[in-house]
Amino acid sequence: MERGLLWLPLLVLFIWLAWSGWNEYQKVEAYRVWAEHFDRAKYDIYAVLGQKGDHLTWGKPTRKGPISLSTFSLNDIQTIQLIADGQASDPKTGPGKGRAALRFISKTQAESITVPFTEMSLAAKWEQYLQQELQRLQADVSEEI
Repeated sequence: MERGLLWLPLLVLFIWLAWSGWNEYQKVEAYRVWAEHFDRAKYDIYAVLGQKGDHLTWGKPTRKGPISLSTFSLNDIQTIQLIADGQASDPKTGPGKGRAALRFISKTQAESITVPFTEMSLAAKWEQYLQQELQRLQADVSEEI
């Protein structure tokens, strides 16, 4: 009986790990279906982000698909900042450590949108790519004027 009591916590741990793995697999599969409609997309435990043309959509991943989706246009964005631990970080000096995010500041300065990332290097790559897209869009607008 003592052996049974010793193995019981391991059995509970195994069941919890199996459930956690299945839960995460369901999230990834729901993301995969959602991401098919985008030109570029990212998934992590904090947020999903998809780009289609000049529109970005982001939300929170769940087993049934992303929720709390929000869409905005890069045309409405003035600047994009790489955030490390709540402070603006310079991507040219190399990504720092800590919690990463991208902050999109609108042209009206009335609001900013913050999309969290798990990895600073991934956030830095997205920031670099989106900065290029933003500059391209701003150049297109200035040519039209």
